[in-house]
Amino acid sequence: MVCIPCIVIPVLLWVYKKFLEPYIYPLVSPLVSRLWPRKEIQQVNDHGKGDYKGAAVNELPTKGPTDICDKKKQ
Repeated sequence: MVCIPCIVIPVLLWVYKKFLEPYIYPLVSPLVSRLWPRKEIQQVNDHGKGDYKGAAVNELPTKGPTDICDKKKQ
């Protein structure tokens, strides 16, 4: 037997997404864009080649050593 919320919640989400969101989203989106402005994307110099020394994959500075230790070799 399936619990009531497991049936009701997906149905309500489907109804919202299918019928209510097209009318609600245009009204709410200008307010949300004012409250949470998007950050500008920084352009990388040298056509994609940058200095990645001391930076993680997401280009944020890392704390501590950047080398990965392999415990199997020890």
